[in-house]
Amino acid sequence: MFDKYFPQNIEFSWEQAAASAVALTIVLLVALILHRVLFAILRRISTMSSTPVDGMVFDRLYRPLRWSFIAIGISLLAARDEDVAMFWSAVSGFVVPALLGWVTFSIAKAFANALEYRTEISFDPVAARSRRTRISILSRTATFAIVLVTTGLMLFSIPAVREVGVTLMASAGLAALAIGAAAQPALKSLIAGLQMAVTEPLRLGDLVVVEGHTGRVEEIRMSFVIVRTWDERAVVVPTSSFLDQSFENWSRQNEKLTGPVYLHLDPATDVEPIRKEFERFVTGHELWDGRTASVLMTEAHPESIELRLAVSSQTIGDLFALRCELREHMIAWLRQEMPDALIRHRLEVETANLRAAN
Repeated sequence: MFDKYFPQNIEFSWEQAAASAVALTIVLLVALILHRVLFAILRRISTMSSTPVDGMVFDRLYRPLRWSFIAIGISLLAARDEDVAMFWSAVSGFVVPALLGWVTFSIAKAFANALEYRTEISFDPVAARSRRTRISILSRTATFAIVLVTTGLMLFSIPAVREVGVTLMASAGLAALAIGAAAQPALKSLIAGLQMAVTEPLRLGDLVVVEGHTGRVEEIRMSFVIVRTWDERAVVVPTSSFLDQSFENWSRQNEKLTGPVYLHLDPATDVEPIRKEFERFVTGHELWDGRTASVLMTEAHPESIELRLAVSSQTIGDLFALRCELREHMIAWLRQEMPDALIRHRLEVETANLRAAN
């Protein structure tokens, strides 16, 4: 195999090798100088922009383009120098696809960072979460495709691998079945991730309830989603689960929610004073958004009644805090103003002894 690239009948010449080394050094210096001059101009242009987006893109492309300039210079020299051509023909099959993949990957990441920056300055939090989700999923999909294609091009530069590929292409039916069976989990995750980006059943930052866990969506990957619960646990859920099974999304459109506070009281309790105190407390609270404030008797049993105190807030966090404060206030108020409304299941020893004596 190596005879193809390094023939044995070539006579070695120190003068020719020295000339090739000098020419290669000059080409490398010229390539580096051109790269430095180009990026000096581009960075000067980026400083004139009102946003740092241009600078972010140029920073991402700095290193891959530097090596690309070097590769272009060597390939131009190889067209004139046999020694360099012999060396370049042996490594170009690996270097060229790797550089193309690196440049493409850097461009994809640069535009993803630029879009994320524009998303961060958005005034609509729901739209910002939606854009961040799409950017995250699509950038990972692009990265997967770039790595797959780049690796394939590099492997096909090896003659033995190329022959295997031709053999597989000849038996395309069997190869398709084998590849399809082996890649089924990866393809399923890829398709699920693309569906997640297009349909958006959930976004980064959404509050969801999945498989009994409640938390914020922290990260969306092609194969799994990380949900961070209130106690800082990370719940890893397969991406396909959000498409195959039902789940709750509490912040699909916005974070405005209505939440209940339940009071279980004695059946003889007068509800009207409780309703008035509830309305007085809620209307004066800073976390109430003015949408919902109601008291309903939702259950009536022989030993208790159930009152549902419904309130609403602008965000889920505000609603949780409002419900906690409302629950604490109403229990304290009932204890002070209407103690008979609270249910007691105690053995009153003194009263029992008095009744026994009578």
